[in-house]
Amino acid sequence: MLPAVGQLAPNHPHESGWWRTAVIYQIYPRSFADSNDDGMGDLPGITSRLESISQLGADAIWLSPFYRSPQNDGGYDVSDYVDVDPLFGTLSDFDDMIRRAHELGLRVIVDLVPNHCSSAHEWFQQALAAAPGSEERARYLFHDGKGEHGEIPPNNWPSCFGGPAWTRTTNPDGTPGEWYLHIFDTTQPDFDWTNRWVRDRFVEILRFWLDRGVDGFRVDVAHGIAKDPGLPDHLSDPTDVFADTPYYGRDEVHEILREWRTVVDEYDDRILCGEAWVTPHARLANWTRPDEMHQVFNFEYLFTEWDASQLRRVIDASLDAFHAVGAPSTWVLSNHDVVRHATRLAFPLGSDLVAGIGPTTPNLPDTAFALRRGNAATALMLALPGSAYLFQGEELGLPEAIDIPSAARQDPAFITTGGARYGRDGCRVPLPWSNEGSTFGFNQTDAAWLPQPPNWGEYARERQLADPDSTLSLYRKALSLRRDYQLGAGHFSWSAHDGGATISFTTGAVSVLANTGSSPVEPPVGEIILATSRLEDGLVPPDTTVWAVAAHH
Repeated sequence: MLPAVGQLAPNHPHESGWWRTAVIYQIYPRSFADSNDDGMGDLPGITSRLESISQLGADAIWLSPFYRSPQNDGGYDVSDYVDVDPLFGTLSDFDDMIRRAHELGLRVIVDLVPNHCSSAHEWFQQALAAAPGSEERARYLFHDGKGEHGEIPPNNWPSCFGGPAWTRTTNPDGTPGEWYLHIFDTTQPDFDWTNRWVRDRFVEILRFWLDRGVDGFRVDVAHGIAKDPGLPDHLSDPTDVFADTPYYGRDEVHEILREWRTVVDEYDDRILCGEAWVTPHARLANWTRPDEMHQVFNFEYLFTEWDASQLRRVIDASLDAFHAVGAPSTWVLSNHDVVRHATRLAFPLGSDLVAGIGPTTPNLPDTAFALRRGNAATALMLALPGSAYLFQGEELGLPEAIDIPSAARQDPAFITTGGARYGRDGCRVPLPWSNEGSTFGFNQTDAAWLPQPPNWGEYARERQLADPDSTLSLYRKALSLRRDYQLGAGHFSWSAHDGGATISFTTGAVSVLANTGSSPVEPPVGEIILATSRLEDGLVPPDTTVWAVAAHH
């Protein structure tokens, strides 16, 4: 038996509402730790390294998909929602992992991928074998094409990975057939969420993992599961992730979320967190009303540049909008889909990095300068009230891996566009645990599913543990102070000294100052308890964040 949620041990309080202030650490299983030396991270590897996350000071882990999958999109093309892909282990390995996590006081959140499945899933194979108009095809979005012979896709919707979002089928007699919708890769057909059968299957999937002890779900592409039934053409810029489209952010989603919330609430202290690319914040907050999701990712904050005026605006908008519906704001700087913030934030303001970066990207920043700015942004984020998400490796200060050979890249975006878009491989390179060995402790061989940069050993956890000035030491100290001063639950107010290129506020007893400008500034009054760079003649240098407390604290 797995421990009950209320029996979690040892180093964090676990009262109801833990998610309101939690620090949640994202694990990308392929790249975390490899236990069987096949070059692919796995569940036993995660289990063997969980103590490092507990020692970091996180409250929970979120695992990207480990389900059965052809792995055409890093596991987000699911062929069986209630089993573990042999690449990652077995259901027994999952049980061992969640048991160990709970022993360490870590809650476990898993990915739910409801917008689409793999074309290899038996449900889609049944649909392909069935006739147009059949109940099997009604589970997906099959439609006739336009033109004299149906040779034109039903509309102009683009795939996120390039090209049209429609693929045409072939009839048993070899003639062209209907088209099916895939907002992502052609091997990822979208479900029709107006279909009751689909909704019932996903309720069963939720219960399967809840019964196994998971503490919640991160819902992939939550904003995309409802489509305009009229299938109108897309009239917005297809490269704008926040654009108003016929297939993103539709109101019909909320009914589905309420059904899921009813299921999740049957269990103690479990949560739903949505990936929802929705703006503005006031509209996004509707996803976290009391009967919907507990959290949504704050992508506007993630994409905010290192600019004081932009940061003020998004912090205010976030806190106001989520407070209005009784939900916490979330804060995040990196994940498996974006350029790592220890590289991204050092690009010139206005740089477009959505397609990823590589050797030919202009204005590639100096690594040390970028890390300094990235650490300052982290300390600013961790001082804000609410819940914070960390992406594996950011606590090591990992930069984006840029020089990945074209032949080694695996992101569908890179492949589909013929290399025009670098994609997301650069943030997914396996972690360095040791500064020795061919794969820096990722495993015991020279096999890694993506090649690691030759200098990866400089960032190794083993090396940083002994260095009080390392990024890892900074993260551990920041998370410890965040917990000690209860910053996640603190009252936020802007400082009277806030302005210009200086972000200055208080959260509870802690005064925070981030210098986004080019000149040193006076620190906040009080004892400095955290500084991301050394003060210079008593002043806070550029690209530095400090925390201070009044003497009586």
